[in-house]
Amino acid sequence: MTGSRGVARLVCGRRSKWLVLGLWVVVLFFMAPFAQKLTGAQDNDAASWLPGSAESTQVLKISEDFRPEQIPAVVVYARDSGLTAADRARIAEDVAALAQLSDHGIRGAETRGPVFDREPDPRAAQVLVPITMDERGWERIRPAVDSIRGEVGGSGEGLAVHITGPGGTSADFAKAFEGIDSTLLLAATGVVVVMLLITYRSPTLLLVPLVSVICALFTAQALIYFLAEYGGLTVNGQSAGILTVLVFGAGTDYALLLVARYREELRRHRDRHEAMELALHRAGPAVFASGATVVLSMLVLLTAEMNSTRGLGPVAALGVAVALLAMLTLFPALLVVFGRWIFWPVIPHHGDPDPTERGVWARTGRRIARRPRMVWAVTAAVLALCSLGLVQLRAEGIGNADAFTGKPDSITGQQVSARYFPAGSGDPLVVVTNGAQAEQVGRAVAGTAGVVPDSLGLPPGTRPSFGGRVLFEATMTAPADSDAARQTVQRVRDAVHAVPDADAKVGGGTAALLDMDAATTHDNLLIIPLVLVVVLLILCVLLRALIAPLLLIATVILSFAASLGLSALAFRHVFDYAGESTDFPLFVFVFLVALGIDYNIFLTTRIREEAARRGTRPGVVTGLAATGAVITSAGLVLAGTFAALGTLPMVAFAEIGFAVALGVLIDTFVVRSVLVTSLFLDVGPKVWWPHRAAREEGGGVSVPGADVSRSGG
Repeated sequence: MTGSRGVARLVCGRRSKWLVLGLWVVVLFFMAPFAQKLTGAQDNDAASWLPGSAESTQVLKISEDFRPEQIPAVVVYARDSGLTAADRARIAEDVAALAQLSDHGIRGAETRGPVFDREPDPRAAQVLVPITMDERGWERIRPAVDSIRGEVGGSGEGLAVHITGPGGTSADFAKAFEGIDSTLLLAATGVVVVMLLITYRSPTLLLVPLVSVICALFTAQALIYFLAEYGGLTVNGQSAGILTVLVFGAGTDYALLLVARYREELRRHRDRHEAMELALHRAGPAVFASGATVVLSMLVLLTAEMNSTRGLGPVAALGVAVALLAMLTLFPALLVVFGRWIFWPVIPHHGDPDPTERGVWARTGRRIARRPRMVWAVTAAVLALCSLGLVQLRAEGIGNADAFTGKPDSITGQQVSARYFPAGSGDPLVVVTNGAQAEQVGRAVAGTAGVVPDSLGLPPGTRPSFGGRVLFEATMTAPADSDAARQTVQRVRDAVHAVPDADAKVGGGTAALLDMDAATTHDNLLIIPLVLVVVLLILCVLLRALIAPLLLIATVILSFAASLGLSALAFRHVFDYAGESTDFPLFVFVFLVALGIDYNIFLTTRIREEAARRGTRPGVVTGLAATGAVITSAGLVLAGTFAALGTLPMVAFAEIGFAVALGVLIDTFVVRSVLVTSLFLDVGPKVWWPHRAAREEGGGVSVPGADVSRSGG
């Protein structure tokens, strides 16, 4: 206790507060320039997303020996009535122009085509332009496709022209990710400003948490840049975007929880330094425990097979750790420097009445206390009913055609191409095998259902070879991102793996999707239980009890199921989304549990504090009255920051943002405020078992309007 008071005194002391501010100014001065470099340090090549040990990843690495990593941009020309002589002349001119391109990794000299859908009266043509990929990934692909588009022009006079294939689709993904950091920063800032104005009703106070959280974000981005550049940490567009949302959401939450306690202490103490010292001493451990829970939960992601998920773990953990540090040092120091006037126009004065005996949440607690067993039973039943929506969940992956909230050119081109060519053209299977068994493997691939038999490309003896290995490609009849294509990949793998001594492996875009699905299923089954164990252990240590943490974990699981069920219903019947990505349940669970536990910790630690003075049941009512407003405010801020993911034109991000925002609101307004409160009231002091508090009722103080001295079943 004394050590805790000493740390709090150091942060907000009359002189030491200036030292804290000075240190943060120095840190920000040196870190801000490097924060801007994080985008350039991102690794968005395919291997940074795929599961590290998967067969498709092995093929990707082996194929680099044969040629640089390439993805083709496919230019599609189509006229329903048949290509005219002028169309064919234009296509020939475009191919000649494309052959001269060499900027942005375009290998124009290796352009293939045109390939016509039929002769002698073709209706469509395809031209494949290889683009070399490297660690800059999406940074490079969009300007390359823009260069190709500049040469071929657009549709006109009845001739449809589109750029699709893996290159075209990747360029559209790159466009969606372009400026993701600034887009999310502006969206999250706007949400936080609005919510803080509503919560604090003070145009001056909102600046302090806003400045603190921006400092935390810049510092975290700079540290992650150093780790990415010099420490081998993999950062991609997904983790960089989620970092912004996490730091803003978690940091603002911690600020709200701390300032609520500071406001209470300002009513009890004349000296603002003493008030902040006590606020940090009493609320700081709960805030620290909340942040530690998020950090440890994010580090659990290091056990994932998916490279993108595993890379997100340390990025998110470091971001939240820096946000926690800023909110426990910089934020309180700034509040003390500015003094009480920062709360203008609703300035807390010494001697103002304590709001815990009045207000909406005090009345809510007293009403729940009358019949707590009925309240929790009905609430749990309603949440269980909402969870039935899980039958509508389709977390089986999102095809390219359904991945965008709009319809970019690559998706239109994919649909046009599928009308005239094998649907899998432009994104072939890639097979590598020992040279001696190449012909046998080739026959096995060609004879597999779902493969176009004559699509294996170069004749025997002329296929690319390196170190005794041979590489060839094959076209599938189904669209590359379809379930049928995944089944074809599995059949091809079964066929080539059966060839003795071939050591054949099958990769390509569809194989990568198949391997990602398998890895994500593994990650879901491993990470979700691990996160629950981490949260349970932290709650047990913090509350020094077992019953209370088990009850809280049960409410977490029920809240998650209800949120996922309602989200699935909304995706099917409101937004008309085709499905969810396979990692959707995992991300929603980790964010909901790791961040939602903040409210559990803040409420239950306050209940425990009040129970020591008043008794458990009166302590529950007082704890809800004291924390209800700040928990709902924090929930609204966190929900709003995750909803900012909906500003990105990608279905996967929009779905995660919606589900987490909905889950946080359910957590805030239903689970913490009603379900947890009524459970604790019903169980009474036994929630603290095996701690001795389970055998003591404390002061047994009654709450007006409710009999909380015994169970209210």
